[in-house]
Amino acid sequence: MSTATREQASGTAPSSHAGRQHWPGLMTWRRRWVIAGVVIVVVAAAVVAVLAIADPFTGPGSPRAGLTGNAYPTSTATVARRSLVSQTQVAATLGYAGAYTVVNQAQGTLTTLPAVGRVVRQGRVLYRVSGRPVVLLYGPVPAYRSLSYGMTGSDVTELNAALVALGYATRSQLNPRSDCFSLETAYALERLQHHLGVTRTGELALGQVVFLPAAARITALGAATVLGGPAQPGAAVLSATSTTPMVTVNLDAAQQTEVTAGDQVTITLPGGQTTPGVVSSVGKVATQPSPGTSGSTPTIIVKVTATDPKAAGGLDQAPVQVSITTGRVSNALVVPVTALLAQAGGGYAVEVAGPRGNHLVAVSPGMFDSADGLVQVTGSGLSAGQHVVVPTI
Repeated sequence: MSTATREQASGTAPSSHAGRQHWPGLMTWRRRWVIAGVVIVVVAAAVVAVLAIADPFTGPGSPRAGLTGNAYPTSTATVARRSLVSQTQVAATLGYAGAYTVVNQAQGTLTTLPAVGRVVRQGRVLYRVSGRPVVLLYGPVPAYRSLSYGMTGSDVTELNAALVALGYATRSQLNPRSDCFSLETAYALERLQHHLGVTRTGELALGQVVFLPAAARITALGAATVLGGPAQPGAAVLSATSTTPMVTVNLDAAQQTEVTAGDQVTITLPGGQTTPGVVSSVGKVATQPSPGTSGSTPTIIVKVTATDPKAAGGLDQAPVQVSITTGRVSNALVVPVTALLAQAGGGYAVEVAGPRGNHLVAVSPGMFDSADGLVQVTGSGLSAGQHVVVPTI
């Protein structure tokens, strides 16, 4: 046998240049098969990994390795029964309750005006006309006439109540609920006039007081209000609000029945701080969005009062977020949201850990509680006290 024949029979590559020209094609063919083999192995491994997670061939309740067998750390959580609430974050505006317009009734020149942002309380001077004080008293009925001995009416009742509240008469001397302008009313009014440094007449002339429901936080002066300018009777001299912080929410009208007065909420301020609040009122009439504005659904006005008024820090018309409870369920079977496993064929399951191994139980999610990271679930074979697998973060 020749040298070339022996080399071919033994599989040894020829040493001649001509012989080597026939080998690259064979080497390329072998290399392709090797690469293809590696790809097949990798794909097969991926398929096995997917099947290990999705496990489409194992029905609910069948033993399986589950997520606890993969490379990700896991732990377990206890299935429990408890009440669950659903909350939604809505944009809102932090301002102040009430909007008042002070109408001047005195004739003369404006000689003193309050600064915007100032708070004026009962018995204090709001502004002055020709040097004479115009005093704030609390009451829902605006001043519309002069008051004197023998007159009756709801405006007299609020005058009596204010005089008693300010200490110019005792309850035994003057009934704060009386609607009669009595001698005791006149005596108490004279004491107030003396305190203000004006003539003691025992009568209340129109233009000497302004009745508002509560303390006034000055927000703006009237368009024609100028220090040294004329004080025209019937002209709006200033605008004010109460001193009570109030959050206004434009809530989707479809959620009206899910929110009631007295509900507890959480207010997130612009700086990220949170403070509790209470729903004080829920609107009954829906408002349609204006053409060209964002949003396409009707809304209702929900008013929220901050539990701690000082938390507002003097903010006015500031954007805030409010967490409102929009749903409640009692005696619900709940698990952590992270326990839910999306199934390849649709739907969800949880992996229940047990002494004989883990198994999947198909469940239907219900209400979500994003605040606590819980979800209501229903499913045959799942009960309180069992343990479900959750990823460890």
